[in-house]
Amino acid sequence: MNEQPEGTATGGVGPELRAGREARGLSLEQVAADTRIPQRHLVTLENGAFNTLPGRTYATGFARSYAKLLGMDPDVIADRVRAEMIEAREQDGAPSFEPGDPARVPSRGLAWLALAAVVLLLLGGFFFMRTLFAPAAELPSLVEQQQQEDAARRAALARQQAANPAGQPAAAPAGPVVFTAMEEGVWVKFYDASGRQLMQKQMALNEQYQVPADAQGPLLWTGRPDALRITIGGREVPRLAEDDMIMRDVPVTAEALLARGQPAGTPAAGATPAASGGTPAAAGSPASRFVPAAVSSRPAAQ
Repeated sequence: MNEQPEGTATGGVGPELRAGREARGLSLEQVAADTRIPQRHLVTLENGAFNTLPGRTYATGFARSYAKLLGMDPDVIADRVRAEMIEAREQDGAPSFEPGDPARVPSRGLAWLALAAVVLLLLGGFFFMRTLFAPAAELPSLVEQQQQEDAARRAALARQQAANPAGQPAAAPAGPVVFTAMEEGVWVKFYDASGRQLMQKQMALNEQYQVPADAQGPLLWTGRPDALRITIGGREVPRLAEDDMIMRDVPVTAEALLARGQPAGTPAAGATPAASGGTPAAAGSPASRFVPAAVSSRPAAQ
């Protein structure tokens, strides 16, 4: 004949937790590893001996974590545990108060630390009130401070004007075109005007790709143009888009990227405008065959 341990409940939350664990095919070792509850406390929970735990907080907290793992309502289980603890105390005639957890009693060092904090707080309040009621002559001159700030602002403006005289356009960035992933797993595909693939992968965070200088009409296909930082010769230029969308056949030469940030009809700095009466691009040229397209969905992995 099997005998239950002292304090074991024949019905209630504990047996329900055990039945739920066995129905899921879990062992006590697995539950202890998943919930970080010591195995001896799990046995106590399943036996319904909640009052033998260090306190009500431990009992309800352990029961809540156990119920959540088994897919039960943790709030309902915690309320039932409290009710069973109260009922068990009333039956045993135990006092209604809970003994304090020794681990929660402040140590002597903590008490001294709290006293030091109070002393520092009082000293800080004393100096604050002393400054508050000090004569106004001790305050710094706001007029002199404003004059110093104005002088520094004028000096900075003069240096900026000397570095970039009025009427002189800023030099267009030149150098290699580099794409940097601003997020993890940004899918990109680089290829030239003939369709030859240059690079295709999911770029890691902060991973960079430099467009080959000898690539003929390099193009880009991606679903996250908003997550790609673009630099030309080390100088950052505007991103292709501000939201995630599929962009395909996007020219990624330095001239094309600079032209994207210019108003319509305005040539990019450093670009040579076409001569009057020039010949338009041939119908079969890469510029006429590849037109960027954008839709609000991500590309499938290639």
